[in-house]
Amino acid sequence: MRMRGLTTEQAGNLAKTTGYPVRPIDWQSPCPPSIGPDEPWRTLLQVLPAAAYITDTIGRITFFNCAAADIWGRTPDPVTDRWCGASKRRWPDGRPMARDECAAALALREERAIHGTEAVAERSDGSLVRFRADAVPLRDDAGRLTGTLNTLVEITGPGRGEDPAPYLAAIVDSSDDAIISKDLDGTIISWNQGATKLFGYTAAEAIGNPVTMLIPPDRHDEEPEILRRIRLGERVGSYDTVRRSKNGDLLDVSLTVSPVKNADGRIIGASKIARDITEHRRAAARQGLLLREMTHRVKNLFALTNGIIAISARYARTPQDMAKVVEARLVALARAHDLTMPDHVDGSTRAEKKTDLGTLLRTIVSPYTMPADGAPQDRISMTGPDVRIGGNTITSFALLLHEFTTNAAKYGALSVPSGHVDVQWSVMDGYLHLQWCERDGPAVIAPAAEEGFGTWIGRATVRSQLNGTMTRDWKTEGLAIQLVVPLDRLAGK
Repeated sequence: MRMRGLTTEQAGNLAKTTGYPVRPIDWQSPCPPSIGPDEPWRTLLQVLPAAAYITDTIGRITFFNCAAADIWGRTPDPVTDRWCGASKRRWPDGRPMARDECAAALALREERAIHGTEAVAERSDGSLVRFRADAVPLRDDAGRLTGTLNTLVEITGPGRGEDPAPYLAAIVDSSDDAIISKDLDGTIISWNQGATKLFGYTAAEAIGNPVTMLIPPDRHDEEPEILRRIRLGERVGSYDTVRRSKNGDLLDVSLTVSPVKNADGRIIGASKIARDITEHRRAAARQGLLLREMTHRVKNLFALTNGIIAISARYARTPQDMAKVVEARLVALARAHDLTMPDHVDGSTRAEKKTDLGTLLRTIVSPYTMPADGAPQDRISMTGPDVRIGGNTITSFALLLHEFTTNAAKYGALSVPSGHVDVQWSVMDGYLHLQWCERDGPAVIAPAAEEGFGTWIGRATVRSQLNGTMTRDWKTEGLAIQLVVPLDRLAGK
């Protein structure tokens, strides 16, 4: 609806209405006619339905009609405002528009008519008005530039005068969130693709049915309360709840419910936006579980460390001996603990490494498997099936195996190059049976009393924690140890 001009008939009708003489104007001519001071142009522009205003050659607004003030949402300041009366302007893509980028400024600068420039005016109340601007230079009778005449046409839709309904419907339908509307009886009246993706129902399956089809039976009391608040015109802010999909799965969702009004302002229903937060909840639960498990492990490590220090101090001959023994035992603990740590933790992913008896044994004995002083490469042999060891027991079990290994290195088969350790294990009737047999080492002499660290860790781990048994047989050819442990306790269950 660009203002094209005034025909002879239109000029005559306007003259009768206003009481002023009005002449036809051809706005399509390259140079629009001058408007003399004796002509009633102010009245002419005021009665036009289009927004119009005039600037002088430096951009001061010397005239504007009510339609222009309505688009701007304000009365322009004749001293500070230039080229356009809107306090803030933007390009259609949201970029700020400088005052000298307005169509009026460009028309004067280039001395030509500028048609179809689209812009957005931001009113003082924060509302936005999109409009199209047409500007033409004004000249006096001598042909000198005197300013610009500008018209503004509000664009009421997403494009030039387009109906916004299809545009808004497309936005709703393409949203990843589930967007549902219902009437005041709770009957579904619209359903977008996001709702189909989240709940599994097609629009044909959902529309016309009660929204309670999505609500678990134990939460049916939520809907009457929501409808009561909607009837009062309240918006139900985002809250977390549970909804049910077509296949019966329960989904953690975040809901926002708002009233829907008709053209008369009467509440006729409600719109719901549902966002799936199931994975977010699961990630939070995994994170909480991981934190609790780590707390438990840290407490266990502190308890074991205290025991290591206390027992080592009791039997160490010198502070240097104690430091060396404690260091070796803590290193073994660190190696075992590393086996159970996740590869990475980012708040939503927990990837735990596989930890079994064979892996743990190889980690503990690795310092003693390297050939030295003519010792054979296979001085420690290990055979047995995969046996899972849980994170709650692995550190204590690692200390026990470390004690077997260091004793063998100090007093038994691993203390001489010719010595050998054979470790075999099997599973029978829900129990792990492990045999640690040393041979080809120095002569074995049974200790007078078994009250060292090995006894303490054996009692603390095998008997108390794992509900198992451990026996030692001080044979002439070497020490033999037998362990019997329930598999479920070994797995940390």
